[in-house]
Amino acid sequence: MDGIWIILLTVLAILGAPLFAIFGAAAMLLFGALPDTSITGTANDVFSEKFADSPLLVTIPLFTFAGYVLAESGTPQRLVKLSRAWLGWMPGGLAMVCLVASAFFTTFTGGSGITIVAIGGLLYPALIADKYEENFSLGLVTTGGSLGLLFPPSVPMIIYGVVAGIMIEKLFLAGLIPGIITVATLAIYSSITGIKHKMPRTRFEGGAAMKTLWEAKWEALLPIALLGGMYSGLLRIHEAAAFTAIYTLVIEVWVYRDVSFRKDLPRIIRESMTLVGAILAILATAIGFTAFLIQARVPMVILEAMEGYITSQVMFLIALNFFLIGVGMLMDIFSAIVVVVPLIVPIALRFGVDPYHLGIVFLLNLEIGYMTPPVGLNLFISSFRFNKPITQLYRSVLPFIGLLGLALVIVTYIPVLSTWLPNMLETDAVNLGDPMGGEDMDYEDDELGLDLDALEGDDDELDLDALEGDDDELDLDALEGDDDELDLDALEGDDDALDLDALEGDGKQEPAE
Repeated sequence: MDGIWIILLTVLAILGAPLFAIFGAAAMLLFGALPDTSITGTANDVFSEKFADSPLLVTIPLFTFAGYVLAESGTPQRLVKLSRAWLGWMPGGLAMVCLVASAFFTTFTGGSGITIVAIGGLLYPALIADKYEENFSLGLVTTGGSLGLLFPPSVPMIIYGVVAGIMIEKLFLAGLIPGIITVATLAIYSSITGIKHKMPRTRFEGGAAMKTLWEAKWEALLPIALLGGMYSGLLRIHEAAAFTAIYTLVIEVWVYRDVSFRKDLPRIIRESMTLVGAILAILATAIGFTAFLIQARVPMVILEAMEGYITSQVMFLIALNFFLIGVGMLMDIFSAIVVVVPLIVPIALRFGVDPYHLGIVFLLNLEIGYMTPPVGLNLFISSFRFNKPITQLYRSVLPFIGLLGLALVIVTYIPVLSTWLPNMLETDAVNLGDPMGGEDMDYEDDELGLDLDALEGDDDELDLDALEGDDDELDLDALEGDDDELDLDALEGDDDALDLDALEGDGKQEPAE
């Protein structure tokens, strides 16, 4: 790409051109600069199994629709009443109500700002009426706007799983403990604030608490039914998405009757699918852009440059955290996932970072980036919603950024918090898949000692021709021992390196293409 085009696209981005237009133009220019390739080369990946044919893509509109239906119904009010009845007796009880209600709501809205408008709009006046400081209240509701990104069925988690090529169900499990840690960290701070300023509490009454639970029973059952269905094997992820959409539609339209089928539902569908359209436009153009980066071996170039300065997993994670918080400030979460994930996954694997742990660290960093000055998205949403100067929002979120940073350090450097639950699933191999969400591949455990580097040709591409017999079929007989089990020892030469001669058939091998 010529320098003039780079300057032009940068200027257009600064002037506010849509991000999908920048990605699309960059992708076409980059592919057009390749020999014997037209600008339409970028469409190959967009319409492949990496994106358009991915069966998980259907979950995005379904979960988004469910979140919008909940936002337009009486669910926010019922959740606030439920949380207040059960948590209001605690020090800083109303602040904890805000945290719990926001975390629940964001799981279905994906941190799109709806939580700030729906939950924050309800609780901010109540916090001020209970004599909570204005800056504390603003910081609390702004933080709540992205607090539930680590809980299923968060749409950003689904998109991350698609792009990284890992199992969504395992990623959901990986986020549970880190998500609880982030909420608990802020809850402890809220409790200390409540004690320090002697904030009023509501008396716990069992009858009233059970009454609010009964009123919100259908919403309270939703996450239980969703997770239970997925992990019992009754529902796959796309079936769980369809179940969630139908369930919320039925309870809000025909059970609670908060949403009118004729008056409200068409508007909700239109607004939710407008958001989905924007997400898919960004994802499609970003897929084309990152396809070129992968083809140009940009991740390997970055890795080679980093290896001179970063020599351990800990150093890599420290650098990754600073980089991702910056990304979270400057890009929306969906663009960040599609553009950045394919670049960092190969590097993280080289440093031995578990793919599910990497996903949680990635999303938690972007959660913090949403509210990090000067351009975090949640700051502008709160400033507009509560009619406050953006500079006041900067001051109000700083303590919460510090607390989330503490949670990030704990989650990042104690990886078992992210890997324990996924590892409990009975799988023989880690399903890493294609970094762009393509066809899945199983990489066996490290203890097998399979040396994939030995299969690479001179251009570092995997040389599958070395595995073929006379009829171009994969010759597995050379790998089998006496008991017809796969004999990895047959692959090793005298120096314990991979012996490709053991893989050849009777005839001469064709040269690699």
